[in-house]
This record gives sequence, structure tokens and C-alpha cells, in this order.
Amino acid sequence: MAVDESVAPAASSAGQEGVHRLKPNAIGLLGVVFMAVATAAPITAMTGNVPFMVSAGNGIGAPASYLVAMVVLAIFSVGFTSMAKHITSTGAFYGFISYGLGRSVGLASGLLATFAYVVFEPALIGIFSTFATETLLDQTGLDIPWWAFAVLMLAINATGTWFGVSVAEKLLVVLLATEVTVLAAMAISVALHGGGPDGFSIDPVNPVNAFKGTSAGLGLFFAFWSWVGFESTAMYGEESRNPKKIIPKATMISVLGVGVFYVFVSWMAITGTGQSNAVKVATDNPLNLFFNPTEQYVGHWAVVVMQWLMITGSLACGMAFHNCAARYMYALGREGVLPSLKRTVGRTHERHGSPHIAGLVQTAITAVLLLAFWAAGKDPYTGTYVLLAILGTMAILVVQAVCSFAVLVYFRSHHPESRHWFRTFAAPLVGGVAMLAVVTLLVSNMGVAAGAESGSLVLRATPWIVALIAIGGIGYAQFLKRRDPDRYQLLGRTVLEETKER
Repeated sequence: MAVDESVAPAASSAGQEGVHRLKPNAIGLLGVVFMAVATAAPITAMTGNVPFMVSAGNGIGAPASYLVAMVVLAIFSVGFTSMAKHITSTGAFYGFISYGLGRSVGLASGLLATFAYVVFEPALIGIFSTFATETLLDQTGLDIPWWAFAVLMLAINATGTWFGVSVAEKLLVVLLATEVTVLAAMAISVALHGGGPDGFSIDPVNPVNAFKGTSAGLGLFFAFWSWVGFESTAMYGEESRNPKKIIPKATMISVLGVGVFYVFVSWMAITGTGQSNAVKVATDNPLNLFFNPTEQYVGHWAVVVMQWLMITGSLACGMAFHNCAARYMYALGREGVLPSLKRTVGRTHERHGSPHIAGLVQTAITAVLLLAFWAAGKDPYTGTYVLLAILGTMAILVVQAVCSFAVLVYFRSHHPESRHWFRTFAAPLVGGVAMLAVVTLLVSNMGVAAGAESGSLVLRATPWIVALIAIGGIGYAQFLKRRDPDRYQLLGRTVLEETKER
């Protein structure tokens, strides 16, 4: 491991002694793509978000929202991947922003990103437990309490991280392949039948319709929400083969591949239901927006399979977020942001090269959060999932916006020879402004997005919690700068020797 001496001259080699590293060359391009796509959870994004977008957002223009979001995120990714070609760090945003905007803003962003992934896991456990409870009751008559499934998912996630990313990758490949297949089967069947009751129309994918409906802002926000986690490609750089090439490719494949899939599947779900009837169906019984066309054009068996895949899809998503949170904790820990962290979460498993201690800490935090929401009487779906997902999404969107501006500064100050009018200027500028616009959409639509929890204290506190973490990170970085300059110099600068900043 090394610190880039051209950027951090005060960091001594001793400061890096004993720094543990993740297992190198553990996964290839497809592995990174699968890990990133798993955080997007296609089946959860489709069955959970699209009906709400149709009923309370931009109506039949929901697929157009995905089209708009895909274009914006692709533009954002141009700058993001340009930076990934120079920097490889498990801290991803933490490292990128630290190089671009300095260590103080980098630490604040690293803490925000870590916080986002930490709360995403209990959020997904909430929706996983709900899907599992309802599916088993509906199909087998067994009434198992939701907390039993929460304990099961906690154990699976902790085990996967302990044994390393290659183990998690194998499981996620199976889970993702099955959920994508059943959604694609529905969409392709509708297309082959020439559309639904109202025939075939391109209105749902007309970009103009993304800005119409009951609440266009809400629909657009949910579209962006469906991609949360795609940027996690960068944090697997240290464990991938040839990361300077793999990470940029994996990021663009994730954004564009998921985007095309989202647009097509949501378009065919609305078409198969019938455009004139889609809003009513999505309002009266949201899941029927997908179950009805699946039953009609594929068969009842596919609906049964889809119900089970909603369970495994949310499991895959939660597992991916668990891995993300553990790697961010590890990245902060190995640099000794707090001295004790270097000896705990900053360590890796001797045999598996995994951030095993960070994974256990993440499991413990998730368990505490679930207990707290249970004690407060929150429903695992309408309470735990919704509130924590909104909280984490706000934090990660802020970090994405800051990262775009970090790209602008980084290439001006570190690599002027690599500057390009679009890749390192226009794209990150447009991406950053667009991300800030999405944050504004979230803040202005939080109450509607939270549904039954619109009056929750957690929801009202969300912007303040995000702001407090950011300010705390900047303040602590300034404290280290004055009191412990050697440790300050390490912030966001630990990279692999063979993939160091260049």
C-alpha cells in the first residue's frame, strides 16, 4: 500500500506500515458489474418504484423518467470514470473527492457515503422481511414474524462479507440472473403480442411526458433513486483485475445496461396493463401493474416465481449494500481516522482478504437500527425501509454532486494534460448541477415519498442529519490538520502500490 507522495509529502512510509489490503484480482469485469447492479435491485426498483411513480408521479410517463435519469447519470459517469482511470481506492468517493477538493471535504464525503450505505442495509432488510412474510403467508399459509427473516438476512450478509467478495459475487450472479429473466420474460412477451389492451404506443417513453402528471418531480426522483449504488463499482477497484480499465467499463455498463432494462420493462408493464387503465391499477393494487401482464402474457407460474424473486432481489440488494458499507468502513479505518479503527475495522482477514471486522461492525449497527425501529413500532416496510432509504439516498446524492465538482478541480490541478472539454469539464459540470437538482427534488417531495411516515421525526430530521455529518467530517479533518498533521495527510490517500494515482 502507498500514499501518493506527490500529493501527500508529509505522509511517511511508517504511516503505512501494517496497513492491511483487500484480496487483489478477486473479481473481473462481470463480477464488478454484478455487484453494482445488485445494489440497484432491478426487481425491487421495478415492482416497488414504478407503481408509485405511475400512481402519484408522472403517470404513464414513468418510463420516460428512467430515460431522462439514464442520460443524466451517463453524463455524470463520464467524469466519474475519467477519474477512476487515475485513482483506485476502496474508498471510492472518499478517495476521489479527497484528491479533487482536499482532505477535509473528502473526509466529510467519506463519512456521508459510509453513513448512506450503513442505513441502506437495514432499509433493505425491512423490505426483504415484508416480501418474505407476505409471500409465505400467501403461498403456504405460514405466518412467520418478520424479525425471523431479518435475523436470517443479517447472518447471510455477515457470512458473505467474511469469506470475501468472490463468494458474494457467485451468489449475486444467480440471484440477479433469475430476477432479470422473469422481468424480461414479461416485457418481451408483451412486446411480441403487439402490446396490451390499448395496443402499442411510444407515449410512455416520450421524454416530454417525464415532466407531466400529478407530480413530475416525485416521478423523476424515484427514477434516480432506482440507480442508487451504481457508483459502487469504484470501491471494488482494489479487488478487481486491471482496475484502471475495468472500473470505467463496469460503471458505464451498469448505468446504460440498467437504464435500458428499466425503460423497457416499465414501458411494457404499462403497455401490458393498458395505458388507459395503468394509473388506476397502480393506485388500487400497485403490484398488479406487473402481476397482471405477467399472468396474462407469460402465465401464473411466472407470477409465483416473481413473488419469490422479489424476496431474493431485495436480499441481493441488501447484501451488496452490506459489502459497500464494510468497504467504506475499512477504507476509513486503515488510514487511522481514529487510531483504534486501524487495529479493528481497518484490518482484513488473513486468509480471505476480506474486511471481516468491518462487516461484523456493520452487522451490529444494522441490528441496533432494526431494534430501534421495532421498539418505535415502525412497520418494516412503510417505516423502516421508506425512512432509512430516503435518509441514505439524500446522503449519497449529495456526495455524487460533490464528486462531480471534484472531477473539475482534479483535472485542472493534477492532470492538465488529460483535460478534455467534455469528459473533464462539461460532463462533470452538468452531472453535478443535475445531482443538486435531484437533491432538491428529494427535499421538496420527501413528505409524499414517505407516505404514511410523512410526519415522522426521522423524516423531518433527515436534512439536518446529513448536514451534521458533513459539518462534523470537515471539523474533524481540520482538528487533525492542526493536532495530528501526519494522520491528516493520509486522509483519502491510501491506494494500492500497483494502482496508485497517476
